Amino acid sequence: MSSTSQPLTRSSVLNALPLIAPYIHTTPVVTSTTLSSLSTPTTGPRLTLFLKCENLQKIGAFKIRGATHAIARLSDAELSRGVVTHSSGNHAQALSLAAAEAGRRRGIAVPAYVVMPAGSTPSKIAATRGYGATVTFSGPTAAEREAVVREVQQRTGAVLVPPYDHPDVIVGQGTVALEFLEQVKAMVAAGLDVIVAPCGGGGLLAGIATACEGTGVRVYGAEPREGADDCVRGLKEGKRVEAVKSSTVADGLRTPVGFNNWGVISNPEKVHGVFSVGEEEIMEAMRLVVERCKILIEPSSAVPVAVVLGNPEWRAEIQRVFAGREEVRVGIVISGGNTTIDKIIELFSKKTEKEA
Repeated sequence: MSSTSQPLTRSSVLNALPLIAPYIHTTPVVTSTTLSSLSTPTTGPRLTLFLKCENLQKIGAFKIRGATHAIARLSDAELSRGVVTHSSGNHAQALSLAAAEAGRRRGIAVPAYVVMPAGSTPSKIAATRGYGATVTFSGPTAAEREAVVREVQQRTGAVLVPPYDHPDVIVGQGTVALEFLEQVKAMVAAGLDVIVAPCGGGGLLAGIATACEGTGVRVYGAEPREGADDCVRGLKEGKRVEAVKSSTVADGLRTPVGFNNWGVISNPEKVHGVFSVGEEEIMEAMRLVVERCKILIEPSSAVPVAVVLGNPEWRAEIQRVFAGREEVRVGIVISGGNTTIDKIIELFSKKTEKEA
């Protein structure tokens, strides 16, 4: 990565947005009376939900923001060596597209090398190759992925662009919050009180927290409880959990929080809490978003929705912090929509079989 990576400050995020804005979508914000009603507890303030639809972003997820910013910070000489990363899907596609577009803008060839677990979703592998990347397969664990990345780097000299654990990537992801805040202010003058985002490697959550610093907006994280709640456990234990083993349906969040991200997320003045939900809650939240909001999301995107809809600790937090308020405006980042109809049918068929 660039030797002049940006500091993790709100000003860095403010500087990043105009740098990447021409090459990403400004994704829409939608509301849902039904979801707002379901999330409002019987006592306490009324919740009004706003959904930031990064499922409608280029490559179908927020990851294009961090990848585009990281590549924009690299020199022509660095880019001409190529870029390399490891990812099971969304960052793989994001880096491949960002590299191709940067090459066209700068008039140079920018090879993209992506290491993907052999069990990655076929549609994500095909999309990554479709954007021009050379895909190399690895085992499923982080250690196996990273070992193959090192081999590719030694062979090609490519520059590593990590999927989440680097300041330039984190700052790029934080631009979603800048858009979100301004969009809601245009809808409701008072603006957002809270943003809730999913947490896997933590790049999105750390970026949002960095972007919201000093704004008065409280930031919260959401994780699957099925073995991937490393951030929740780490905050309780006071140290970062370095490995995750999980079979959660929210496959995009089966990643331990990165070192740089942990430095932000573990600061209670930046992230005010992280909450977890079970598999049934994730599936129900996904169903509600698809049916009520008419937008296609992947299971990882449903995790913060599930927290807001029913996590008792989250509800207690909102009732405590906003006691006496009539309304709390809650922003939820819908992080991506990279799934298929076949996969959705499979997931909900399994759910039906368990209930039968």
